[in-house]
Amino acid sequence: QVQLAESGGGLVQPGGSLRLSCAASGLIFSIYVMTWYRQAPGKQRELVASITSGGSTNYADFVKGQFTISRDNAKNTGYLQMNNLKPEDTAVYYCNVARFGAGSYWGQGTQVTVSS
Repeated sequence: QVQLAESGGGLVQPGGSLRLSCAASGLIFSIYVMTWYRQAPGKQRELVASITSGGSTNYADFVKGQFTISRDNAKNTGYLQMNNLKPEDTAVYYCNVARFGAGSYWGQGTQVTVSS
């Protein structure tokens, strides 16, 4: 059974940092593309950043230079380091892993709230 468990969300002041984690089990994590999405209240889910099995990264324009995606295949875990957080970064953040022919899986999401 595939499971993705996000953690690391919470309440942070503007300008602060958080590190989200996505722990995977039940699959060979290293062969999957991992992507972080977010969904703010009343808005559609949007892609934040992705990382391939080989470590190539891609970022949405609105987080370039602010967020960093990474993965540790030995720990079956992916990360999203978020710096200089702004109120508009408030959202539920979701982890997704996908591989053509092998399926796509979602975590339950972790709430990030940026507020003073």
